[in-house]
Amino acid sequence: MQKKSIKSSDNLLDMYFKQIKVFPLLSFEEEMVLSKKIQDGKTDALHKLVNSNLRLVIKIAGLFNVPDIPILDLIQEGNIGLIQAAKKFDYRKNVRFCTYASFWIRQFINRFISNKRRLVRLPQRKEEVLKKIQRTYHILCQSLMHQPNNYDIAKELGISVHDVDTYINISADSLSFEQNMNDDENISAVDIHEDYTYCPERSLMKQASHDSTMRVLDNLKDREKSILSYRYQLNGCERHTLREIGDKLDISPETVRQIEQRALRKIRNHANELRECMYVEAM
Repeated sequence: MQKKSIKSSDNLLDMYFKQIKVFPLLSFEEEMVLSKKIQDGKTDALHKLVNSNLRLVIKIAGLFNVPDIPILDLIQEGNIGLIQAAKKFDYRKNVRFCTYASFWIRQFINRFISNKRRLVRLPQRKEEVLKKIQRTYHILCQSLMHQPNNYDIAKELGISVHDVDTYINISADSLSFEQNMNDDENISAVDIHEDYTYCPERSLMKQASHDSTMRVLDNLKDREKSILSYRYQLNGCERHTLREIGDKLDISPETVRQIEQRALRKIRNHANELRECMYVEAM
């Protein structure tokens, strides 16, 4: 019976793939034109942009190895994310639509898998409260610099600790099979709900901003590029002092400062591009 179900699913997937193959892929310029039309409220442009990227959803959905969820269900949720991406896509960011849409597609598929595996689906109102609790948890993690407890969350939301405990406990049904509920440790908000603070657009723009900055630095000499990377955390590490950089490069802190100033003067010709990067980071 299971083999027959898998075969049926494969046949449906083949049929679906044949149906969407008729939609041609778009060039970068065509995506820009369609984005402008979508922002003007043209629904036919929205349909064209979505249809031309349906194959992208299949590709991403195939990366999720979820034996208990049919691939067609994942594709359906991914298509919803694709539609959302098409509505929000901004041609002025000068990025390919497939890069931008991938973030939305993955987010919708991840949320679907998370909700699908919940043993008891909660009413919409309670789901919204849980989202607020989880969002608050992640915000407090950054502001408090440690994992907040339920009291911290309750205080931030202006509700009682009892309410926070109640909402967390009613959503923890799936955890009871994996942990001993008689343990003294309290269930945390992070254990029962996904991170809704994730924003695909912010993630994409942050990466685009970093890439643009690195392209500007490619106009510099290797030593100048290294110093600016250390000074402004462009290489993924903590910001370095002049002395720390000098020790790494075997030069004096004053020489580091001079090279830094010279490099900054060189990239002033790219001020407009860097200003756009700063704007993106502030969004």
